[in-house]
Amino acid sequence: MELTPAELTVLGLIIERPQHGYDLEQVIEQRGIRQWTDIGFSSIYYLLGKLEKRGLLHAPGGPASGKARRVLHATAEGREVAARVALALVAEPQPVPAPLLVGVANLRLLPERDYAEALRTRLTAIDARIAGVRAAAEAQHDRVAREVFSYSLSLMQAERQWLASRVQVSDVQD
Repeated sequence: MELTPAELTVLGLIIERPQHGYDLEQVIEQRGIRQWTDIGFSSIYYLLGKLEKRGLLHAPGGPASGKARRVLHATAEGREVAARVALALVAEPQPVPAPLLVGVANLRLLPERDYAEALRTRLTAIDARIAGVRAAAEAQHDRVAREVFSYSLSLMQAERQWLASRVQVSDVQD
């Protein structure tokens, strides 16, 4: 793949509307993007720099001096690469790294009681996460954001159902 998910997210937001890093942070916060991606505030400028070096973004008027905010624009190549990578991510199933699976694969190392308690702890955390994502989803008015949250909620609800069956908890969340 030519772009990491974080790079594609940032590039996509710039394609949507040319902006500088601070504006990008505001959009990421307003849309609840951190609910489904790991873009931290400190990584935004790093990602912008990488994308600019690769020729996918540019700042008309050249480099800024001092602390001037540079409004970044997507290049034609940036638009083409972003569209190609986005289509591939939607169309092609990819293995999703899940640390939970690594833990479960090592069950032989865990006493059954500790495993059961860990599952109950995770179930409580998933319930809280579902509530948080639902609240963020309900605050969205953008069709794209609603679609992202819908998919995220479906995955979390499936995990919750699996956890509940393992710890024998009634599934009252759905």
